[in-house]
Amino acid sequence: MAKENISFTSHLIDFSLEQEERYTQVVKQVFADYGKSYSNIQYIFCSDAYLLELNKTHLNHDYYTDILTFPYGTELIESDIFISIDRVKENAKTFKVSFENELARVILHGVLHLVGLDDHSKADTAKMRNQENHYIDMILNQKS
Repeated sequence: MAKENISFTSHLIDFSLEQEERYTQVVKQVFADYGKSYSNIQYIFCSDAYLLELNKTHLNHDYYTDILTFPYGTELIESDIFISIDRVKENAKTFKVSFENELARVILHGVLHLVGLDDHSKADTAKMRNQENHYIDMILNQKS
C-alpha cells in the first residue's frame, strides 16, 4: 500500500498554515467519508501572480482564481493543489467571513473535487457548499 501523505507548503510567499495537523485530519476524514484512497496531496500556497501564470499556462484561462487542483492519479488519488493567499484574503473581505473560514473553504473545495464532487450546476454547487460547511465546522470549531 502506498504511503499516504498530505502536506502544506508555500511557494515564493511568506505564509505558513496554522494548526496544520487539524487541517490534515479533516482532509483525511474527507477521503475516508467518500471511500477514496490517496497517496500524496500537496497544498501549495502562492500569490495571485503565480496562480494566474499557472492558470494561463495549463488551462489557457487569463483570470485570477483562488485555487487550481491538478489531479495526477485516478484510482489512487495524487494531486497538487495551488491556493492563492491573495485571493483568499480578497474573498474573505468580499464574502464578509474570516480569513480562516475562507482558507478552510478553499482547502476543502479542492479535496472535495478530488473525491468526486462538482459545482457545475446549482444542485451540485449546493451540495458542494453543504459539504464545505460541514468540514469547515470540523476544522474551526474543533476543541484543541
